[in-house]
Amino acid sequence: MATTEWWQRGPVDGVPALLQPVAHILLQVRDSVDELTANLTEAEWNARPANVASCAFHIRHIAGVIDRLFTYARGESLTEAQFAALRREGDHLPQTDVRAALDALHTRVDAAVSQLRGTDPSTLADFRAVGRAKLPSTVIGCLVHGAEHSMRHVGQLSVTSRIVREHT
Repeated sequence: MATTEWWQRGPVDGVPALLQPVAHILLQVRDSVDELTANLTEAEWNARPANVASCAFHIRHIAGVIDRLFTYARGESLTEAQFAALRREGDHLPQTDVRAALDALHTRVDAAVSQLRGTDPSTLADFRAVGRAKLPSTVIGCLVHGAEHSMRHVGQLSVTSRIVREHT
């Protein structure tokens, strides 16, 4: 692992200056997830100590949050496939599917950073409707919340992964 966090490594190539913090957070999420989940057993991936969300849930939810919020940032509605993925976030994760789940998160982060590269900074204040209720937000609101919410789950993953390593 790098000795510095992404925000300390300088600009991410091609990402507009106003969106650098979003890119830094997303790239840090990816690195942190890999570090926190290295060598978890199937039991540890799926454990729910004190009935909290499992490590498996967190990595699926992080990928899903980024996907959904960046979809809204583009001004699009969610697809049935996105709703189906949302319904599966809490499912048991077999050890044989761990690599695919982590790869899906990596792919989602890479796609999000690519989207940031193509985002015109003049659109950041544009209105975006979020969810079925069409709650009011903006392009930057969706992008920032996608990154912030993902990092919130990295914090939860950090605690859960440490607890399950000690108690399973």
